[in-house]
Amino acid sequence: MFIKNNYGTNALIFWIELAKIRPNGTLRLLFHSLGLSCLGGAVFLQILVFKDIVQQGYFFGVEHNPFIRQFELGLTIFALVYLVYLYVSMIRSTR
Repeated sequence: MFIKNNYGTNALIFWIELAKIRPNGTLRLLFHSLGLSCLGGAVFLQILVFKDIVQQGYFFGVEHNPFIRQFELGLTIFALVYLVYLYVSMIRSTR
């Protein structure tokens, strides 16, 4: 059911092993700051989209700049990785 990576193991196991890495304090602070900023920005954006849907009945957004699109895609992937990291860390701490 999980996507296989190049090593033939489950992707979930890969992410669990990745969460065991302990970087130094400055790098960890930067990682958490950027991750929480991405998640906070995503929540704020969802509030704005929901407000438009309630007021107009729909939401229409178009981005023509390919650099901005790629940057937003990169931030979205980073936020997803950070969310998985938080989830795995929380599950590990409950054991």
